[in-house]
Amino acid sequence: MGLRVHHLNCGTMCPACARLINGDDGHGNKKGWLEAARMVCHVLLIETPKDGLVLVDTGIGTLDVETPKRLGTPFINLTRPKLDHQETAIAQVKALGYSVNDVRHIIVTHLDLDHASGLPDFPQAEVHVFKKEFDSAMHPDWRSKARYLPSQWAHSPRWVKHDADGGESWFGFEGMQPIAGLGEDILLIPLIGHTRGHCGIAVRSEKGWLLHAGDAYFHHGQLEAQPYMPAGIATFEKLVQTERNTRLRNLARLRELALDKAAGVQIFSAHDPVEFDRLAGL
Repeated sequence: MGLRVHHLNCGTMCPACARLINGDDGHGNKKGWLEAARMVCHVLLIETPKDGLVLVDTGIGTLDVETPKRLGTPFINLTRPKLDHQETAIAQVKALGYSVNDVRHIIVTHLDLDHASGLPDFPQAEVHVFKKEFDSAMHPDWRSKARYLPSQWAHSPRWVKHDADGGESWFGFEGMQPIAGLGEDILLIPLIGHTRGHCGIAVRSEKGWLLHAGDAYFHHGQLEAQPYMPAGIATFEKLVQTERNTRLRNLARLRELALDKAAGVQIFSAHDPVEFDRLAGL
């Protein structure tokens, strides 16, 4: 039997021009030019039988909700986040009847500020990350400094660094790494490109395999047989990528897997609201 998984939105963002960011509502209805877009921070809360709760990403955390300037003016102006305490992972964990210390593991797809902001809310949790991502975040080059915020790990998390080299194959993706202590139901899948140490997280849920692809892509239309995405989010995707060719190869493989209905893998990205609403049952 698979793990029980909760889909949480831990940070709503409302950039300008829904037509350029969302494009449509997932049912063919076009969004307006003057309408605010909607993006989410799609976080997984996983109940394990023996090792407490596991978070995949954290979204926007308490400290950054209370002091938005920590996130930086460029991020605030571009994404226009709602910054709602009730959307934080810690608030939603408590709303489900759990305590902070029940979250024993956090697995980050990468350490961009909108994925790691909630780390300080769970100071006792082990934080799992690919070593390449950890190194990039701790020693960023001039181009990466804006995406990594040292204040989000100033509490000295209990880092667990994983090597993306080697590993096994998972549905055609090479370098799969299981996480010690969590069995074979939660796996790290290298999806390099958006950042140098970006990964996807595969989870064997009660309904089959889920693949949280992080920022390996941004729009549900990218996984269609005839791929499409709005111009605004497409431009952003290219501006923030670090390894273009690797990103495109991983995106092509994600599309193949999404179209392979026999594989039975549900793939979703971190910020697409259409995918989130479908999986969260909204």
